[in-house]
Amino acid sequence: MFKNVFGSGFLVRTAHVILTWVITLILFLHDTDLRKHEENGRLVQPVLFVLLVLVSVLLYFAVSLMDPGFILNDDNGLQFTLGTTEEQQDMIPPPTSKSLRQRRCGHCLLQQQPMRSKHCQTCQHCVRRYDHHCPWIENCVGERNHRWFVLYLAVQLLVLLWGLHMAWTGFSAADSWQAWLRSNGVLLAAAAAVALLSLTVLLLLGSHLYLVSLNTTTWEFMSRHRISYLRHCGADENPFDRGAARNLWGFFCAPGGSAVVWEQVYFREGSDPV
Repeated sequence: MFKNVFGSGFLVRTAHVILTWVITLILFLHDTDLRKHEENGRLVQPVLFVLLVLVSVLLYFAVSLMDPGFILNDDNGLQFTLGTTEEQQDMIPPPTSKSLRQRRCGHCLLQQQPMRSKHCQTCQHCVRRYDHHCPWIENCVGERNHRWFVLYLAVQLLVLLWGLHMAWTGFSAADSWQAWLRSNGVLLAAAAAVALLSLTVLLLLGSHLYLVSLNTTTWEFMSRHRISYLRHCGADENPFDRGAARNLWGFFCAPGGSAVVWEQVYFREGSDPV
């Protein structure tokens, strides 16, 4: 389920952890509300802040090291493509008006890729319900870890906004700009980094929530004209869309261990394939 922590993304993960705790330390060393509360013996806010930072780091490692849904062999892929029983296979009606090209992977030598999967050149595996490869976590975002990735973004955004507010409370007045920069330069650099990261995470979280509400992925949204099962769809047509409420419920609340057979959703009963 989890990859080796000392794998190819070791430097990226180490840099992320160091940056996180260095900025946290800066917020405690300067005259911010965190330090004032700590010095006055009011530890609730400092402890909650540190715990939230710790949760964000743990979620980062969980998403970074988790198997995103790698397809390791043909049998595994066929199991999720066709279902595990004849009854499930019967639920996938044959094409009637438009036929789909059988999707193979020339890299993994898979004879049949499950629908919505894609080969990742960086990870060297096909990934179920592939969204994108994220260099920040040095891992793919796919069927198994996508919801955890969104949760991580939400927690990380909360930490960053809280940290930005704390940095703002730590700036001290001075008689000149030179004196102000000498006393606040390190805190200003930390605040600038936090502000930039906050904007980045906010845009990422907003875009992922939007795509999740449509039941589409980043790859499908950006490359639908090149994807065999989407290229014939209209610009506003998504065969996997079941309405925003059901899409969000299925994404966040569906059992994590069960994989969706997307062919059953694609070939809906009583409708032609698109």
